[in-house]
Amino acid sequence: MTVRLSSSLLTRLCVLALVGALAACGGGKSRPKADLAASKVTTIGVNSYLWRASLDTLSFMPLVQTDSNGGVIVTDWYANPSAPNERMKLTVSILDQDLRADALRVAASRQVMQNGQWIDAPVKAATVQKLEEIILTRARSLRHMALGQS
Repeated sequence: MTVRLSSSLLTRLCVLALVGALAACGGGKSRPKADLAASKVTTIGVNSYLWRASLDTLSFMPLVQTDSNGGVIVTDWYANPSAPNERMKLTVSILDQDLRADALRVAASRQVMQNGQWIDAPVKAATVQKLEEIILTRARSLRHMALGQS
């Protein structure tokens, strides 16, 4: 498969590579700061792409709390109309200003209706992992759009 790059994209990639190489030469224990695409954010306390992607992903659920400085989104209980005897509640925590997989944590609670009462039930680990994957994919897409890439 052959990939063609426009000259401006090729130039941008070369500049990023050069900046990354130079940043790595600085020594010390800090990570290179070669990401010019605003994977960091200064207007809110957490990564703006992860924040926006989390809100987009959870937009169908009622929100109880949103704290952009602390990076916490808490939903209210949500029951899918096709499964009214089961409901979910989510907490999304964004832990860093960098767009990285380990900067995102999703916690889920699940309840099922038994004898007219909501009873706590286990949540499959795959459910939480899938939600994290969806949010991360959306965040990367938002970042690519901000860079003018497809």
